[in-house]
Amino acid sequence: MKMMNCGYQGNHTNQTNPGYTRPRRIAIYLPALEGGGAERVMLDVAKGLAQRGLSVDLVLVRAEGPYLELLPAQVRLIDLSARRTVASLPGLLRYLRRERPDALLSTVHTNVIALIVKKFFINGLRVIVRRASTFTTEFANVGFKIRMTMRLEKYLMSSADTIVANSRGMADDLKRNVVPNSSHLVQVIPNPVTCPDHAEKAALAVEHPWFGDPRIPVILSVGRLIPAKDHSTLLRAFAEVVKSRPARLVILGEGADRGKLIALAQKLGIADVVDLPGFHLNPFAYMAKASVFALSSVYEGFPNVLVQSMACGTPVVSTDCLSGPREILEDGKWGRLVPVGDWQSLAEAVLRTLGSPLSSDLLIVRAEAYSARASIDQFMELVSK
Repeated sequence: MKMMNCGYQGNHTNQTNPGYTRPRRIAIYLPALEGGGAERVMLDVAKGLAQRGLSVDLVLVRAEGPYLELLPAQVRLIDLSARRTVASLPGLLRYLRRERPDALLSTVHTNVIALIVKKFFINGLRVIVRRASTFTTEFANVGFKIRMTMRLEKYLMSSADTIVANSRGMADDLKRNVVPNSSHLVQVIPNPVTCPDHAEKAALAVEHPWFGDPRIPVILSVGRLIPAKDHSTLLRAFAEVVKSRPARLVILGEGADRGKLIALAQKLGIADVVDLPGFHLNPFAYMAKASVFALSSVYEGFPNVLVQSMACGTPVVSTDCLSGPREILEDGKWGRLVPVGDWQSLAEAVLRTLGSPLSSDLLIVRAEAYSARASIDQFMELVSK
């Protein structure tokens, strides 16, 4: 286990100076800092809490991923150097017993290990788990191994001190289907999405040549290339769009479906107007220069990319998946909603939005409802209990 930024002091009375109380220490536990929405959210939470005077440790199963270079200097990195999440349990226990943080905040695949520690190993440890997608919808769309992990997570969930949901729809699902006898544990905290430097990042140039040609609109999507994001439906929709007008499609992200999506684009005859340039640390610059942002997901928790695009003044269309898009777009007021998997409806929504986009100024105002400041306020209150 490796520790970095070792100037941190911890949250206990100094034995040589009993009158000195160190700042509250919060541990945020993640698998790694890969380029996903959940990782970016927790990195922003860590930064926000540290800026407000808390001592924050970012505890990683393994210190890898593109977001590592965004780690704030005031956040201490703890590298458990484990190959798999389950193998990080011994290192996590050593860290917790030695450092004694006031709270452990977990999300995504580390929730099960955090709950096991709470239930079986360390009495009195305050554990907060955060879900990044709607539990029942995710369960219905994943493979056998992940389902088994989720069954264990469901069994252990009521051991948490607080369960954070990032949308009302996700919270309702948790209360109804996951912890019906412990629904009081569920608290809604929207993701910290729009930050003070959002406009500055959006204004930066992009090297992609398609964004420099105002004659041909660019449709943009951002997300991992995985089945849950259903980029196959987006490609089919885009193939219909280009039958009606010239357009181009750019999908930012990496994942296991890359080869499948490239093959589908070739099969649909749109390979020359589709590009998958990979993961980018600053998608906001692309969002600001796109004509329409399209989300085609089968399920979500709270799709940050919708809000981020709106904050750039870019019109959006989205599948009406559980959960998040309908809540963010207020039943379609701020962007068209279409059924999941319906490529024809998605194509029609894109075409209508290109023909009659919403005002950029109105979209930017709506995005401010999901400011990072408001979200960090709620996380601050939660971890300070």
